[in-house]
Amino acid sequence: MKTLENKVAIITGSGSGIGKAAALLFAKEGAKVVISDIQEEHGKQVVAEIIKNGGEAFFIKADTSIPEDNEALVKSTLEKYGKLDIAVNNAGIGGPIAPTGEYPLDGWKKVIDINLSGVFYGMHFQLPAMEKNGGGSIVNIASILGMAGTRNSPAYVAAKHGVVGVTKAVALEYAAKNIRVNSVGPGYINTPLVMNALDEATRGFLVGLHPIGRLGESEEVAELILWLASPKSSFVTGSYYPVDGGYLAQ
Repeated sequence: MKTLENKVAIITGSGSGIGKAAALLFAKEGAKVVISDIQEEHGKQVVAEIIKNGGEAFFIKADTSIPEDNEALVKSTLEKYGKLDIAVNNAGIGGPIAPTGEYPLDGWKKVIDINLSGVFYGMHFQLPAMEKNGGGSIVNIASILGMAGTRNSPAYVAAKHGVVGVTKAVALEYAAKNIRVNSVGPGYINTPLVMNALDEATRGFLVGLHPIGRLGESEEVAELILWLASPKSSFVTGSYYPVDGGYLAQ
């Protein structure tokens, strides 16, 4: 039997990067996957790839910074599949790079709205559906910067610390209701968000920050997400798991 046989999973930001890798892996392991992204073309391509490989999926366009989009995402999932077992709140952006005294105020708001409020909005609507279903698992994608700081990204660091904190709070609230909530802290991962935004010298600098000597791959993060989403991690809740090539061990 496959690890996620007969499970229904929502994965936000699953049109590319870590979200896409998780979606493909979940489908391979038997889950019905709801692909959600603001990039409709990318999301539909992931759905097509899953179906081509014998899996089941459909796409819903949603902006996680908008509460109503999160509500509609869960509602559409229930209409399509009748339940919700797993949610991976992965959608996020990097935001501007500037010291706090010069950081654009609209940039702060956008990063917090997507990276932190979006996770809260997601859980706000996911949790009642899971409770009605008798339980579930939520995996929130934080970052190594949910545990450490870095210069010139105050909004991103604040948001990811917030994701780690709200994950713990919600895990305590819903532990008795058979809903587990955990967070994952990727290091710098070889995704479009990183590779397209940085020049070669900067990417080389980032590689040097990881004792393992390279950036991570989305598929490596997806394996951890799968474990946390599955019954194999049944005694795990309220935890933060880095997958960072040794970054936080320094």
